Amino acid sequence: MAPIFSLFLSFVMLSWSIAQGQGPPYPGYSPSNSVRTVKFDQVFRNLWGPQHQRADQDSITIWLDKTSGSGFKSIQPYQSGYFGTAMKLQPGYTAGVITSFYLSNNEDHPGNHDEIDIEFLGTTPDELYTLQTNVYIKGSGDGNIIGREMKFHLWFDPTQDFHNYAALWTPSEIM
Repeated sequence: MAPIFSLFLSFVMLSWSIAQGQGPPYPGYSPSNSVRTVKFDQVFRNLWGPQHQRADQDSITIWLDKTSGSGFKSIQPYQSGYFGTAMKLQPGYTAGVITSFYLSNNEDHPGNHDEIDIEFLGTTPDELYTLQTNVYIKGSGDGNIIGREMKFHLWFDPTQDFHNYAALWTPSEIM
């Protein structure tokens, strides 16, 4: 049986969408042109930092300061699908901060969980952002990790506008 994941968002996420049961996206696919929009609180619940969030009609703004960040978790678990978000990152000094959009079954399998990540590693002014993707099977942090980690140095500034990021997870592959 395929693992069941929950979708998590943490720190600076501003707009999102989820599509299930659709075919693979084509080049230029954008969730906004084919996915119905639902209210954020219909599909997500707060994990921490409710004082660091603001919900608008079709987006959520979350932020980090010296006291806390904010994070959300999907109410429903998923086995596969297209999971996407439109994000605009916080500008300025963000070294030590990871902004992420990920799927995990850690709550059901602590210490031996599976995970699909899209992470933005913090940076300093005048340095490019790094996008890191991870796929872990059978836990992270121990010597038995099965997975893949890739880093991409972005050629654009993700703080200047919203950009779409997504993972397509089928029973046979993750893209």
